[in-house]
Parts: sequence; structure tokens; C-alpha cells
Amino acid sequence: MKLAIGLWYNLSAVMAAFFILMLTREQKVQQVDMAGKLLTESRNLIFIDFTGTGVESLRKLKKVLKEVGARLKVIKKKLLRVAFQKNKFDFNPEQFDSQVGAIFSDKDISEIAGPVYRFSKGAEEKGFKILGAYNLSERKFFGAAIMKEIGQLPAREVLLRQLVGILLAPIKMLMRVLQEQSKKVG
Repeated sequence: MKLAIGLWYNLSAVMAAFFILMLTREQKVQQVDMAGKLLTESRNLIFIDFTGTGVESLRKLKKVLKEVGARLKVIKKKLLRVAFQKNKFDFNPEQFDSQVGAIFSDKDISEIAGPVYRFSKGAEEKGFKILGAYNLSERKFFGAAIMKEIGQLPAREVLLRQLVGILLAPIKMLMRVLQEQSKKVG
């Protein structure tokens, strides 16, 4: 009798968890509409696998993303695929084997890849991975390796300063040579 009650209790807990995880048709439509709206407002998407990543870590990631103007949303892959199809994008997020989080942003991919890459370095042992990115304006997918390379690049401003320094170096050298020559002559 105790065994039967125990089995019934465990079975009812599993069934309750199953039904809690199931979305109603209305909830699915709402998620597809929300994803579609985010797709139309965004220029780039970064896909992440957050398996094993704790809630507190994901909160930190969301905070960092908010600071750079991006949003992390967890949407079922099938619903995200429907949103892509509705908005006439030829991309299937179901190609990823694991759980998928989508980072939506209207900024350039290089501005978002850096913070996501830095977060992934600290969370790799927990299972966090960058899966790739999709440029919505060019309709082009970038793999995880390319995203990691983009994430390792310095910020745009730093690159511009380095470029200006490289371009000014020969002019400065010429000015020094001319200045030394004028001292010798004068």
C-alpha cells in the first residue's frame, strides 16, 4: 500500500512538472509574436547554450547585455523557428542540439560579442557555450569559432586609436628627422 502511494505521489509530481512546462496554444502564439517583434527590431542574434549555467549567472549576463543594449530571451527552438519563418528568414534554430538562448540586439555584432565572450570564459566549465550568430540584415550565419574571434577583438574605439597611431607614426618620425636636421644646420 505504501509502495502504491509512493508511486502515485512520484507519478503525480512528474505529471505536474510536465504540465507546468507545457505551454498553452495562446502562450505559444504570444511567444512567437514576441520573438517576431524582437526579430524586426534587431540587426543581430547571438545563440548561446546555457545548459548548467545558474540563474544568478544568467541574471549577471542579462545585466551586462542590458548595458550594451541587448536582450537575452529563452524561447523554445520550434517557436523561434516559426518566428523566423513568419518574418521570412531562412534559418532553423533547431539545428542546435542543446537548449538555446537568443540574444537580440540592434547594435553591431562586435559590440555584443565582446561581453558575451568575456562571460563565456568564466562560465565554460558550467556548460555555457556560444553557438553562433545570425546577422538579420545580411541574412548570414556565423559559427561559434568566428563569434569567439570577434569577441576577442578590442573595442571599436581602441582599434581606431591604434589605427591613428599607426598612420601618424611615419609623420612623427619625419618631423623628428627634419627637426634634428634644422638643429644641425641652424
